[in-house]
Amino acid sequence: MGKTAVLSGPASDLCRSLFARYYRETPLPAPRHPEMREYALFPFDAPGMRRHMGFPSPERLRETLGSQVPRHVYYSSAYYARPDHPSMKLKGWQGADVIFDLDADHLRKAETMDYPAQLRLVRDRFRLLLDEYLFGDFGLDEREVTLAFSGGRGYHAHIHDAAYLGLRSDERRELVEFVMGIGFDPALEAMHEEGVEGTAPGAESGPYGEPKASGRPGRPLPTHRLYGPTDPGWRGRFARSLYRFLARWEKMPAEAVAQEIVSTAGLPPPRARAMARALVEEGMARRIRESGSLEVLTPSLRKEFLSAVASTVAVEVQGETDAPVTTDIHRLIRLPGSLHGGTGFRVRPLARGELDGFDPWTDALFPSVPGSSLRVRIRAPVDYPMDGGLRAAAGETVDLSEGAALFLLLRGEAELPG
Repeated sequence: MGKTAVLSGPASDLCRSLFARYYRETPLPAPRHPEMREYALFPFDAPGMRRHMGFPSPERLRETLGSQVPRHVYYSSAYYARPDHPSMKLKGWQGADVIFDLDADHLRKAETMDYPAQLRLVRDRFRLLLDEYLFGDFGLDEREVTLAFSGGRGYHAHIHDAAYLGLRSDERRELVEFVMGIGFDPALEAMHEEGVEGTAPGAESGPYGEPKASGRPGRPLPTHRLYGPTDPGWRGRFARSLYRFLARWEKMPAEAVAQEIVSTAGLPPPRARAMARALVEEGMARRIRESGSLEVLTPSLRKEFLSAVASTVAVEVQGETDAPVTTDIHRLIRLPGSLHGGTGFRVRPLARGELDGFDPWTDALFPSVPGSSLRVRIRAPVDYPMDGGLRAAAGETVDLSEGAALFLLLRGEAELPG
């Protein structure tokens, strides 16, 4: 059970009637330049979609939604001179919003979580995307970015900044690659050399490979130092995450650290155990974190350390976004304010300040008529944080709010009693 279910008979009629009421009574927020967008509608009672539609005003769009009652509503990220022309070549492309789409299905570790946990995880990752990349590294103004809960398993960020609208697919791919850290080599870019007074060539080394003081001055020797946590871009991001890993590893048994290095970096177990012992038992993790210097490591171990730990750190810091959505200059995306046909959730527009406290189970739930309820029979065990906590066993008949009942019917987790 779950996800978008095929509906028929009374269940389809009921869901369609609720969608019709919503579109008749709810003003939808108009996208920027709505008359230049292509729209696509997915019906309740037929496969496929009707696309290449254009509307001269938001009012005409709302009238069509209220009369045709689609199950899903999409609009183009692109602006067209003739959005309703059936030929893509003749639509007259004028530019396109840049869209970042984070979906729980694409997140690491999400496959082990239930739906509510996935929604919490993807909200946290979306917040990271906004603060670290879009509003951080890219320097975008919040007024030039529209945010929305997708109504399903993720969030969308629509960039309207004029400097981005004319970007072609290959240029948009560069944005994705930056967010995903593609091309960032920690061994070359995570640290820099500083000249410090050191010993002359041939002097003794300390137990960790660091230069040992000789009591006499020497010429400046290169010190390999990590960039600081406050440095911009991936240098600072890598340093912050690396220090978090090192601080956590200091509190773990060396064997557990070795297993983590093997599983994420693919280092042979003997080398991983040797590195873990050095980091934990010999205090290298603490010394690196406190000094920001990699001189505690010999050159060969330094290279191996960066290679191994970079793979581990990448699990935490690497951006996770749907690249085809961002690079597609003709993309159709869910219309903010519309209803998601697989959940009944609203595709809820959000300001950045609303995101931290946003809860889809209350803030995006289909708006029920106060005091109304619908009776459904549960088809499979359910446990969701809606209606104050919805938990029911298979075969149980329950009275729910319209929003909760609609959610279960659309996902195939409930049916109308016979």
